[in-house]
Amino acid sequence: MIHIHEKTLQDLEFPTVLQHVSEHCVTPLGNDKALKILPYKKKEELHIALQLTNEYLSSFYNDNRIPNHGFDTIAKEIKLLRIENTYLEVHGLKKIVSISLTSNEIVTYLKKFEEYYPTLNEYASRIEVTKVIIEKVDAIVDRFGDIKDNASSLLFDLRQSINRIKGKINASFSSALNTYHNLEYLDDIRESVVDNKRVLAVKAMYRRKVKGAIMGGSKTGSIVYIEPETTLQFSRELNNLEYEEQEEVVRILKDVTNYIRPFLPLLEQYQAFLIDIDVISAKAKYAKSMNGILPEISEDRNIHLRDAYHPLLYLNNLEKKEKTFPQTIELKQDSRIIVISGPNAGGKSITLKTVGLLQVMLQSGMLIPVHERSKACLFDRVLSDIGDNQSIENHLSTYSYRLKQMNYFLKKCNKNTLFLIDEFGTGSDPELGGALAETFLEEFYHREAFGIITTHYSNLKILANELPHMLNANMLFDERTLEPLFKLVIGQAGSSFTFEVAQKNGIPYSLINRSKKKIERSKVRFDATIAKLQKERSKLEKTGQSLMFNEKKKLEEADKLEEINAKIQKKLESYQELYDSNQRLIYLGQKVNDIAEKYFENKQKKSLMDELFKLVQIENSKRKKVSVKQKKVIKAKEKQVKQEAEKKVEVIRKKKKAAKKKAIEAPKPKPVLKIGDRVRMEDGRAIGSIDKIEKNKAIVNYGLFTTNVSLEQLELVEAAK
Repeated sequence: MIHIHEKTLQDLEFPTVLQHVSEHCVTPLGNDKALKILPYKKKEELHIALQLTNEYLSSFYNDNRIPNHGFDTIAKEIKLLRIENTYLEVHGLKKIVSISLTSNEIVTYLKKFEEYYPTLNEYASRIEVTKVIIEKVDAIVDRFGDIKDNASSLLFDLRQSINRIKGKINASFSSALNTYHNLEYLDDIRESVVDNKRVLAVKAMYRRKVKGAIMGGSKTGSIVYIEPETTLQFSRELNNLEYEEQEEVVRILKDVTNYIRPFLPLLEQYQAFLIDIDVISAKAKYAKSMNGILPEISEDRNIHLRDAYHPLLYLNNLEKKEKTFPQTIELKQDSRIIVISGPNAGGKSITLKTVGLLQVMLQSGMLIPVHERSKACLFDRVLSDIGDNQSIENHLSTYSYRLKQMNYFLKKCNKNTLFLIDEFGTGSDPELGGALAETFLEEFYHREAFGIITTHYSNLKILANELPHMLNANMLFDERTLEPLFKLVIGQAGSSFTFEVAQKNGIPYSLINRSKKKIERSKVRFDATIAKLQKERSKLEKTGQSLMFNEKKKLEEADKLEEINAKIQKKLESYQELYDSNQRLIYLGQKVNDIAEKYFENKQKKSLMDELFKLVQIENSKRKKVSVKQKKVIKAKEKQVKQEAEKKVEVIRKKKKAAKKKAIEAPKPKPVLKIGDRVRMEDGRAIGSIDKIEKNKAIVNYGLFTTNVSLEQLELVEAAK
């Protein structure tokens, strides 16, 4: 028998989770039921509930979506069915038909897809599928919500009579309207409607001339509305018939209601079933929103939550687009209690609450956001003491309240219990409170209970180190900035970084030194050693993360290369096909050319036709018979490959053309001129030889004369040998 205290549910913010789940419900009754979800008392019921939610979640990811389960409540109709001689209105009957159809559809569907939804099908198989209620109501109510004419022979006759009388009323009214209109007794509007009856709009001065019942007048008094006397007689008859019709409709409704009354338990079952489906669906939708899964439920006492997220924190951060840090925690027989220590604001309490909330959710039939290789077990009790519980009403201090809680823990704690205590031992004298807390922890340990506690007390850290089935743990901090890394590390106590944090916040170094002298040297050394170890671990953690990142990058690169290789291979195959096809066409072209040349020489038509026919037959023997559709596909594929090849060739041609153009356009490097070189002026024709070079000028000898020219203006004709 499982029992989880209401206070624990409040401490772990379970009602907020239920609020989120209820928002996914599609019916008000489902919403109410979701807000009242509690942990299951029996393990068998819990296992079924978890399977139901898990199967419904799977329907979101496969092609067999479970039909819609929305319905209008029939609570009022159920109440009326319990009272004799009452009858249901048409609207109520329509709701009963709707709920019957929905239930039948879901039950039939789950039976059809039993392979996918075995637990849901077994759960739904208790519900009877019957169409008699639907058929009975459909026989008397049409799709517009009116009672059908053929619902009874009397109703049929009455409605026939009503239609005839209405015809007579219209005929007699039209006759009176024409008569009085010709006599000019009527106003321009001629007629109107009063109390759902057609009336003549008579000028007030002729009111006595028109026989009939006065039904009213206009605001100005210039018009009097009169129902003609001939119409009046038929109207009375119509009223009587309509009264009889209404009586017959009530009789029919009573008859149908009496027929449905024995099905009351089934209708209650239908409604309860659809409410349950609504809650199961809401749990599944909530699980989907945070990637929740059903972990392996271990019969042994063994918890291994890998990459576990706090649901509320995860969804809140998702909305803000912020990162949430998952935790990995393991509790088993040889490491059943974890003592988390370290400075505040590092995530100790969140880690504690994550484990507690996920356990409570799981034991309430809900899926949890953890890695698929996680493992969980079920506890008979989950005890918690989280937060400052000072009670003004009960005149209790924090410490008094916590002692009361510890007393409750001592009464209830056993090997099937999970206990969660935040800031264990606080609220009293550190030395004395720590000693008492140590005793309590020893007691829980000897009772083989599972638990997680957070503390700043050194004696509790030492106790966890000494006892074989208890572990220390700490939340990692950056060794330089002292910023939290929100990562739990098992196997080592955490320093509170008391003096380091004080120094970071600007407390003078002299005061910190004085404080250090006031306490035992051994304690300072112990805390300093822990701090040092934490820093070392933090460095190792960073190195590990860096290596993992590089490994991941390498794998990604390998995948990319493999993908590129596959694409190249595919393209090569396509080009090979294109090449083979073109080679075949070239061969055919050559053959046809040979035949044409032969004909050109001998002009023998028969020989030409024989050769061509033979060629066609050889080619057709190689072809496979394909459908028009397949031909289109092959042609489209060939066209695509051809286009791709042409595009590639075009690109290569353009590149070659551009390179050629560039080569032409690029200026040739100017040669270095020296004595003896044959040169000419850039814009001249006469060729001379260089006799002397001074600075940037050369003396050029043209035979008859010499001239002094800048080297820049000369171009080489022939270099000196």
